[in-house]
Amino acid sequence: MSSQHTFIATTAFGLEAIVKRELQALGYEARSTSPGWVEFDGDLSAICRANLWLRTADRILIKVASFHAADFDTLFETTKAIDWTQWLPANATFPVEGRSVRSQLTSLPANQRAVKKAIVEAMKAQHKVTNLPEDGPLYKCQIALLKDEATLTIDTTGPSLHKRGYRQFAGGAPIKETLASAMVQLSFWAKDKPFIDPFCGSGTIAIEAAMLGRNMAPGLHRQFAASQWENLNSRLWEEARDEALDMLQPAFEEKLVATDSDFRVLKTARLNAEKAGVADLIHFQEREFADLQSSRKYGCLITNPPYGERLSDWRELKPLYESMPLILKRLPTWSHFVITSYEGFQKLLQKNADRRRKLYNGRIACVYYQFHGPKPKSDETQPVFGGIDAKATEQAELFKRRLVKRARHLRKWPSKRGIHCYRIYERDIPEIPLVVDKYHDHLHMSEFERPHDRDLAQHDDWLELMRVSAAEALDIPVQNAYLKRRTVQRGTTQHERVSRDRYELEVEENGLKFIVNLSDYVDTGLFLDHRETRMMVSNDSYQKDVLNLFAYTGSFSVYAADGGAKSTTTVDLSNNYLDWAERNMHLNDFDGPEHTYIQSDIREYLRTLPQEELFDLAIVDPPTFSNSKSTDEDWVVQEHYAELLNSVLNRLRPGGVIYFSNNYRRFKFDESWIRGDCREITKQTIPEDFRNKRIHRCWRIEKRD
Repeated sequence: MSSQHTFIATTAFGLEAIVKRELQALGYEARSTSPGWVEFDGDLSAICRANLWLRTADRILIKVASFHAADFDTLFETTKAIDWTQWLPANATFPVEGRSVRSQLTSLPANQRAVKKAIVEAMKAQHKVTNLPEDGPLYKCQIALLKDEATLTIDTTGPSLHKRGYRQFAGGAPIKETLASAMVQLSFWAKDKPFIDPFCGSGTIAIEAAMLGRNMAPGLHRQFAASQWENLNSRLWEEARDEALDMLQPAFEEKLVATDSDFRVLKTARLNAEKAGVADLIHFQEREFADLQSSRKYGCLITNPPYGERLSDWRELKPLYESMPLILKRLPTWSHFVITSYEGFQKLLQKNADRRRKLYNGRIACVYYQFHGPKPKSDETQPVFGGIDAKATEQAELFKRRLVKRARHLRKWPSKRGIHCYRIYERDIPEIPLVVDKYHDHLHMSEFERPHDRDLAQHDDWLELMRVSAAEALDIPVQNAYLKRRTVQRGTTQHERVSRDRYELEVEENGLKFIVNLSDYVDTGLFLDHRETRMMVSNDSYQKDVLNLFAYTGSFSVYAADGGAKSTTTVDLSNNYLDWAERNMHLNDFDGPEHTYIQSDIREYLRTLPQEELFDLAIVDPPTFSNSKSTDEDWVVQEHYAELLNSVLNRLRPGGVIYFSNNYRRFKFDESWIRGDCREITKQTIPEDFRNKRIHRCWRIEKRD
């Protein structure tokens, strides 16, 4: 048998360069001949060493022959002419597999039959036998055709090299060991550098990193097809394994950190690490991704987050991906390496990776995104995610000056007018599109969408800078400043709950008390733009039966009761809001039986109201859009306002009045549809602290006698 042979290391597309580097580290000259194939030359010991050491290859093949074959006669005769005895003994078990790409011989079964028959005839003649029992070791052969070039190979590996033997159990979507090792090798990680995998699953990436750190041969604890071959001296395997043991490095000090939110999967990861012999190098911890943190300044985060193949999966995972830059910026000087099949990953992060590499996790096409952190001891200070630049600092100073000026203008409102809750800033500076409301010694801030050049994490840092700047400018404790992102409502969207902190505060307005929630919703529970409208209702309420529809937290009911209303009826579909309204009434000692609270859909309430139950004054302040599981009917203000107002007019006594308002910017009011005398009073109801004079529109509608 010749002393030198040509071998092929097969690998997943995209990993050829890493396989070449691994082969070069073993002392072999490697060359890429086609996607997924890396050729190299060596003696028989190369079979043992390559199988033991290659971390990113799938299998090691012997290249038996390569020739042009555009027809079956050429394929058969050329295969038959090969000296197969140098590899296959007379009792060899030699199944034949095939593949064909852009070749004239497209039938795989026909190709396999032709090659099998040619090898059988050749071996009978070469071994001088009449029968081939095929009861010996396995020599899996393959005929691969690419553009009519045929390559005959024999597999030396058996089960793929990614099967290291340590992973007995896996999570729902495991990453192949070969790909996990490639991710580590493509990163900046070294054994003296901190490592975190926040979606560790069955622990594969951390285990592969630990094996790399100790220079542990990945195939050391498994068997290969060629280890059963009689023509491959067992001494070669012993020497290769002895070499691998000699090259093994001692345990390193820097522990790898691998976390996951599922304690059951972590149990599996620990078992896998123990079987791999690296359990002492990895700290497994149950932790949500949202709780990611590290006290170390530099390090590598390498991870394979969950990704779904169905559209419904992506809808569920989108919030997780949107949170990534806001969480990863907690490790500002780390390098981050993330693999995912989600095509919109960079768009979602609003940040381009420093490098991208297309890889395959099994059959799933993925991209490996690499975000490079600054080098240790370098002058670079810009974090990978987030950060504040000079422009943001300048904007913060501009914001502060404007707030100080506005605060000076409004400083006497609490003492002179009894108004402790008011708007102090409303997008005064176009590049700082925030709204700031002051509630005693607290701030409630909202952001409105506006184009900018910051990515998601940078914008989050920018918002935090503005929050802190506002608190400092107004001499308010930073923890008392709450900031929320308010997106523009489009179509049938509604504002959702943003938190569950339930930070409530008792505030005062015109001598009345209200409970506001500064943390959980975009709105606090007290619409400051209706301060003047509430006073109008109070002045009109004396000895009146007042109906408050879409009552929200009942502030109009409080003002009506304070104005001497004979009764108030507070109606809303939400039990939460009704409880809130009742608490506001109780806070002002309006606890009598004349004050009632009804949980109902507004239109259903009006339809079922007894004919004899009439009112003198009604407040109708509906949302732009609303849907609820409690009712089959959606509410759209532009479509349903006329029907609603006429229904309310039917429940009023002669001379009764409706205060109707809404904040839909495109709302068109046609008074010809309304059976009452309508007068728009928007201008009189907009408080002077509001720059936005279109914050709402309001009408006073009187029932005709």
